[in-house]
Amino acid sequence: MFFTLSKNLWFFAEPLNLSILLIGLAVVALLIARRRIALTAAACAFLILAIGAWTSLGALMMHPLEDRFPRPASLPDRIDGIIVLGGGFEGGVNLVRGGYEVNSSGDRFVEAAILAARYPGAKVVVTGGSGNLLLKGEGDGTTAPRLLAALGVAPDRLIMESQSRNTYENAVLTKEMVKPQPGQTWLLITSAFHMPRSMGIFRTVGFAVVPWPSDYRTSGEEGVGVTHDNPQDSLQNVSIALREWIGLVAYRLTGRTGELLPAP
Repeated sequence: MFFTLSKNLWFFAEPLNLSILLIGLAVVALLIARRRIALTAAACAFLILAIGAWTSLGALMMHPLEDRFPRPASLPDRIDGIIVLGGGFEGGVNLVRGGYEVNSSGDRFVEAAILAARYPGAKVVVTGGSGNLLLKGEGDGTTAPRLLAALGVAPDRLIMESQSRNTYENAVLTKEMVKPQPGQTWLLITSAFHMPRSMGIFRTVGFAVVPWPSDYRTSGEEGVGVTHDNPQDSLQNVSIALREWIGLVAYRLTGRTGELLPAP
């Protein structure tokens, strides 16, 4: 229920979708001679797209998320496991073509391979099925072994969890699968903007992990004003950050995290 509702609500809240819907409303309003409604809807669509694409709003929304959990200055000599949250592959492409095409979050798996080489005794857990409500795609837990094997991670070190559809299910099913023991050290790899919500969820389910953020989308030094990024990436940053802030609120209200913005 939570998964389906969240996907449906986000469809309407996502800035690009919302802008298209507003333009459609403007067209309909013009056809029925509702000029004021048409102008209002068109103006709102323009503002959403213009502010998102041409200003630094997305980066500014990202900064509190990406800066919340820095990488540890040092790590212990022993790491028992490395957990990688899914979301780094082009599931629809890989389902048809095979291989391991990565998307903009593919850095998660690069970091996993680097850390796996640094800690040869650590297990590598990839958690994530298909998070799409309608689109068909291969889950990251199915694709990841092909990429990690190509990057030199031995298959017998891998643990795949391919049933989870969101971050809460990632945490619950991974804990059930690996059964972490007191005194063990597990690293959690996900995108920096997603780390606050992820840490809050893992804490709620009682799985102590060390954050290892990756896939940064901003330099952290962007100021208020016109964006220096390309319009597509700027608009995407607004969309990603908005989804994450909405997710933080929703997960706090439903008890999936103990804080609105979890801290180290």
